[in-house]
Amino acid sequence: MEGIYLILVMIITGGAIAFIGDKLGTKIGKKRLSIFGLRPRHTSMVVTVVTGCFITALSIGFMVLISQNVRTALFGMDELRQTMDATLAELDEATENLFKAQTEFERANENLRMSKEEIVALKEEQEELRTESERLKEGNEQLESTNAELAAQNENLSGTNATLEADNKKLGEFNITLTADNEKLSSDNDRLSSDNDKLSADNSELEERNSRLREGIIAIREGDITLRAGEILASGIIKGGQNAEEISAEINALAERATQILTERFGGDEDNSVWIYQPELQRVISEIEASGRDMVLRITAAGNMVRGEPVRSRLEIYPNELIFKKNELIFSKVYDLNGEIRPEEILQDFLTEINKIAVAKGSLTDPLTGSVGRMEATQLYEIFDSLSEVKGKVRLTATAREQTDSQGPLRLNIKLEQRE
Repeated sequence: MEGIYLILVMIITGGAIAFIGDKLGTKIGKKRLSIFGLRPRHTSMVVTVVTGCFITALSIGFMVLISQNVRTALFGMDELRQTMDATLAELDEATENLFKAQTEFERANENLRMSKEEIVALKEEQEELRTESERLKEGNEQLESTNAELAAQNENLSGTNATLEADNKKLGEFNITLTADNEKLSSDNDRLSSDNDKLSADNSELEERNSRLREGIIAIREGDITLRAGEILASGIIKGGQNAEEISAEINALAERATQILTERFGGDEDNSVWIYQPELQRVISEIEASGRDMVLRITAAGNMVRGEPVRSRLEIYPNELIFKKNELIFSKVYDLNGEIRPEEILQDFLTEINKIAVAKGSLTDPLTGSVGRMEATQLYEIFDSLSEVKGKVRLTATAREQTDSQGPLRLNIKLEQRE
């Protein structure tokens, strides 16, 4: 708007001065005035020129007076040009700085993006570290618990170590004993070597007996059975505390007694010798010697035997114990003889109960009958007759006739008492 005002002012001012100059020139021309001795025509030209210059000067002066921009354009152009050059230089520098700043900004954005990714990675790593820390904390607690347990176990091991040292000392002493036993075993080994030679001879005998056994199979089917499997051939007590030789001598003596019993039973015209399997004999001798106590030895038939066949036997051993003392009460029971129960049934029930009690206390039963007691025939008939004669309630009481051990047999005294 300021430029428009200036143009309007210059137009108005120029028109006004031109009008004044024209009027002045007209007057001078009419009056034919002369300036500086010039001719009127020349004077009119001078006035016209001066008027034009005055218009220009006045317009410029007026514009300079009212407009700072005109003053700057007329008098401060060089300074403005310098200022513009400086401004352009600063602008170029600012543009370059802006480019650098944009580059740095992009680089900073890239670094920021990488930093964010690193932060995310660090957070994940931090979470992993937190999880690992919790796991390590739990492991540390478990280790502390384990350390406590190990400390307790260490104390126990210390006590155990002391016990082991004492045991080690005992083992040293036991080692000396084992050395002595080893020397004894060496001598036993020599004895077993001789027994092995004997077993070789027995093996030959077994082969011969095996041949005879095949022949005896047919005889078993058609011949008379003289001995049943498990039947006792002889029985005796082997004292404890004896050595192997003494035990072997007692077993052989018992075998000879069994042979004598069989000879008396079947006559002397047959081979009634009792054959004992040698490995079984050595086993029984070792067990009796190791037990150190009295043992009941039974020689029983190894199987059913027919007349004319060699007697094969089996050895059975049992600890010998005191079962009943002499006159000791064994069993007592009240029976009601009301006529419905027969005397033989009562007597059978009474003897069965006695047999159960004796077996429970350790009495050895007869392999064939399963009984342990023995009564005189006259006493049995007397009790049976008494039961047949009385009526009502009676008490039967059984006592041991003599001291009885595991071998038996249990000999009984039976007493009958009438009850009201």
